[in-house]
Amino acid sequence: MERHFDEELADLKKDLLDMGYLVERAIGNSVEALRTLNSQKAQKVIIEDKVIDECELHIDERSLDLLALRQPMAVDLRFIAMTMKITTDLERMADLAVDIAQRVLELQGAPLLKPLVDIPKLAVLAQDMVRGALDAFVKGDVNLAKKLILRDTEADALRNAVQSELINDYIVKDSSTTSRAVPLLLIARHLERICDHATNIAEDVIYMVEAKVVKHHPEKLKHNT
Repeated sequence: MERHFDEELADLKKDLLDMGYLVERAIGNSVEALRTLNSQKAQKVIIEDKVIDECELHIDERSLDLLALRQPMAVDLRFIAMTMKITTDLERMADLAVDIAQRVLELQGAPLLKPLVDIPKLAVLAQDMVRGALDAFVKGDVNLAKKLILRDTEADALRNAVQSELINDYIVKDSSTTSRAVPLLLIARHLERICDHATNIAEDVIYMVEAKVVKHHPEKLKHNT
């Protein structure tokens, strides 16, 4: 019975990783659609979001079945509970990728206001944090989770840089640029929010392994990093 339960947990973990891969791909495709102003790629991100929604429902149902039938305790209980919480964060990340794709569609018909510099950096950071958070979850790696949480300040700095440039160098100086600047402002915000959700997952990893709540308690991250 115990061996079968371990296999069920392994399958649940695989499902979560598969969902994470789809979310990473959606983020990458949405930013690539922005870089090339490719409406077809943007539409693809929007259409494929349904698959990610279905993954979330499948994982939640599977998790609830395990809770009801296996009545897990301690680490196994926290693992299943955190899996359900993480799927919510992943689904919201996918929604943010859709938001980016929709902003790309709004930008159709005109060239980009400026060469993209910080937004691609923010996109790479977002994908790295999503990948790292899932890796930390699968391995139960608390130190990796702590390092990821501390990287959230990088995302904030990049978002702030985008906002400062677009507002001060474009919108304030020439209000006619507003319609092309606002979608870029929103995209930077969407990417920063993806990093926030990756941070949530990293915090869940620490709780799953150590039963320690670090959300809003950065002083708890100073040890063993």
